[in-house]
Amino acid sequence: MAFTLKERQILGIHGLLPSKIETQDTQAMRFQKNLKKMSDPLQKYIYLMGIQERNERLFYRVLMEDIEALMPIVYTPTVGLACTQYGHIFRRPKGLFISIKDQGHVRSILDNWPETTVKAVVVTDGERILGLGDLGVYGMGIPVGKLCLYTACAGIRPESCLPVCIDVGTDNEKLLRDPFYMGLYQRRDRSQRYDDLIDEFMEAVVDKYGQDTLIQFEDFGNHNAFRFLKKYREKFCTFNDDIQGTASVVLAGLLAAQRVVGKPITEHKVLFLGAGEAALGIANLIVMAMMEAGMSQAEARKKIWMFDKYGLLVKGRAYETDSNQEAFVHPDPGEVKSFFDAVNVIKPSAIIGVAGAGRLFSHDVIRAMGSLNEHPIIFALSNPTAKAECTAEDAYSLTQGRCLFASGSPFAPVSLEDGRILTPGQGNNAYIFPGVALAVILSGVRHISDTVFLEAAKTLVDQLTDEELSQGRLYPPLSNIREVSLQMAIKVVEYVYSKGMAFRYPEPVDKEAYVRSVVWNINYDSFLPEIYDWPGVSHSPVVD
Repeated sequence: MAFTLKERQILGIHGLLPSKIETQDTQAMRFQKNLKKMSDPLQKYIYLMGIQERNERLFYRVLMEDIEALMPIVYTPTVGLACTQYGHIFRRPKGLFISIKDQGHVRSILDNWPETTVKAVVVTDGERILGLGDLGVYGMGIPVGKLCLYTACAGIRPESCLPVCIDVGTDNEKLLRDPFYMGLYQRRDRSQRYDDLIDEFMEAVVDKYGQDTLIQFEDFGNHNAFRFLKKYREKFCTFNDDIQGTASVVLAGLLAAQRVVGKPITEHKVLFLGAGEAALGIANLIVMAMMEAGMSQAEARKKIWMFDKYGLLVKGRAYETDSNQEAFVHPDPGEVKSFFDAVNVIKPSAIIGVAGAGRLFSHDVIRAMGSLNEHPIIFALSNPTAKAECTAEDAYSLTQGRCLFASGSPFAPVSLEDGRILTPGQGNNAYIFPGVALAVILSGVRHISDTVFLEAAKTLVDQLTDEELSQGRLYPPLSNIREVSLQMAIKVVEYVYSKGMAFRYPEPVDKEAYVRSVVWNINYDSFLPEIYDWPGVSHSPVVD
């Protein structure tokens, strides 16, 4: 409906559309009005994804204009619900599906993808989708949602983004009996064939799109996530958002809290609920930040404790610890049978929940944190909202509004008895991965160091104002996320060039102008051909 009269005539579609020529403003107004009529988040998700398929530029315009309200629809928490219902709400495929049966033919599947200028790939095998567990190919909603945020937050061109789901089966009994399930009806292949398939996929991506193609791993099972990060990080341009992106946004929250508490990060003691990939990624980046502040690695690690489903990570416990957890295994501090006991014995200044097991920050735990600290740091980061360790209301009310709270999924502002209104911080990885991805793509980084994520965390904190901090926020408003992401990309581009990590030359002199010049434009392109005259040219034969 936005085609001009000339465009309609040249394209041969005049008469196939109503007479009115609409502006994008009018189309966006219609889109927003229809969204407001819907109350069910899943219906909103279906409607939004339908617009993305039909009119990509309009979709991103509306998403960017109301990112604070719509990010919870296209990403967590609603995307989790959409993944569980993927086969039931399916309209048309998005992304590339590669199964274990395709081994030996991955490159030919990549050749079927219509876009040839791919710069960023987000890949999942669906084994650990948010806090929902093994969803198999239903997990494709996560790479699709992540790449929506690449474009909405950082302005990365959508045709440069490729979502991929690796289908090796599922161990989810419910899905194996679901007639609408869309993947292989088999249990997960955990043999060497699985590793060989991932190897083949990685090689095929760089063979087709280049060595500096960014490959983001998403929602792999804990064991595989760490293995693949360690295996591929020095060979490919890759990162794991669950490990490194989460770590960066949580460290940023701690650094923001530091401005309120008034003591350096080296003086904090942190207790994790959960000891998986997210907890370990966060812990390792906190250690790096403490070391940068002058503390030794050994001393920094002593500041971090973990409590998983088997109890506190201590030496000599009955349950084996993963090799990745060894750095945070400490001598037994005494009788600890519950997380509440752990809080009272260890006396942390911060508790961070990443277990995905629901409301385990009990009222007793929150009160204990409030009695131990003037400003307790309480991060309930598990997704989606139902899996969060506590609500924002409980955290604020049980500490008389003294706590510094952040969650993984959004909570509404909380009104306290004294009249204050506090806005919970949302420790959303979207503050980190779009800006980092844009910087990596623009600078030609081949291997992404953890120091990049440390730099990203510091950049994020720098964009939080004192006024926002006084409102209870530990992160800038999501409504500012485009500018936050661009500022992060600028700082990371400056950082990687200064450290010799960038391989795109010549090095841009004005990094800010360079970053802003490549941001994707949501305005419609003109379909009119370029028309011009040849002045002074005669088309008659020369007569002597």
